[in-house]
Amino acid sequence: MRWITRQNLHIDRTACAWLIRRSIDPDAVFMFVPADTDLATLDGHTFDMRGAEYSHEDGQCTFQVMVTRHGLDTDPALVEMGRIILDADVPPSRTRRPEASGIAAVITGYQITTSDDREKIRSTASFYEALYAYCETKIATRPASRGTPRPQLSYHRRVEAHLTTEE
Repeated sequence: MRWITRQNLHIDRTACAWLIRRSIDPDAVFMFVPADTDLATLDGHTFDMRGAEYSHEDGQCTFQVMVTRHGLDTDPALVEMGRIILDADVPPSRTRRPEASGIAAVITGYQITTSDDREKIRSTASFYEALYAYCETKIATRPASRGTPRPQLSYHRRVEAHLTTEE
């Protein structure tokens, strides 16, 4: 199937392309058009464009909308990944997941150095696979909430803990 989005891919669109190929349509063919293209003239699924089949909706980024509509929201790692991508794509006014700034920086780097959108999808695929693996680990190692937040370790203890792990 053909999947159509705006040209000059950035965070949400590269993440959506990864999600489409990985979990929705492994044989997807991507097409990139100017932002002002009349959607009625396009043949295929449109995403992350004004008036598109898949776009920002109810405070969610396009990636999150796709996860929900395709029943992928049973995968906690994809749900967490969606939260991070939302924060990177449309930074909230107060809080932002710590991973979001790094993702925004890396994908902006791809945007600057890679003008071909097909190459951008190919180049960022391993990045999003790594982010997904990170989210799986993050979810698996998240301590159960007991209602009362744990006190933060002092800097000295965090360094000591970091130096004793094999990461």
